[in-house]
Amino acid sequence: MIHKPPIDELAEKVGSKYSLCVVASKRARQLMEQAQNQGLNELPNKEKPLSVAAQEICDGKLIATND
Repeated sequence: MIHKPPIDELAEKVGSKYSLCVVASKRARQLMEQAQNQGLNELPNKEKPLSVAAQEICDGKLIATND
């Protein structure tokens, strides 16, 4: 479960909790695919992909679009 940054704060950045779920899960999958392509079973520093995605959203590195 994501505690930092707060879910409500993240949802405001992307528009809704539903959009947050979609954007964060897609990014988490991308992160895992990148790690697996490099021959890794997990992300560096044993970070969780969803936590990394949430932090990227909070930092403004990910933006939700209506694609």
